Amino acid sequence: MPHFYAECTENIREEAKLPELFAKVNEALAGTGIFPLGGIRSRAIWLDTWQMADGKHDYAFVHMTLKIGAGRSLEDRQKTGEMLFDLIKAHFADLTAKRLLALSFTMEELDPILNYKQNNVHALFKA
Repeated sequence: MPHFYAECTENIREEAKLPELFAKVNEALAGTGIFPLGGIRSRAIWLDTWQMADGKHDYAFVHMTLKIGAGRSLEDRQKTGEMLFDLIKAHFADLTAKRLLALSFTMEELDPILNYKQNNVHALFKA
């Protein structure tokens, strides 16, 4: 962990520049020193069907979620969340200036017991 998800409306697929956002997010998460590099993942979920507000405009939204393993302090989680949301707002600033766009971000801490995983990528970064 952490896993970063971006749910985006299809009408901004090109302008969202998600590969660039994901590179920034992964670098920022690695830079915190509180997440193992081998566990950082970012992904997009494109929405081809949605309704937003009154449906009368070409609205768009991006809802982002960061799922993290349990055990980080509230202070670390809050600093990480604020840092990421600032990064997200900066990434989408030009698009926000051009169109109706809603951005949202949440962080979820996973259950410390009911969270199963296997990952041999970590060994690459321990060497």
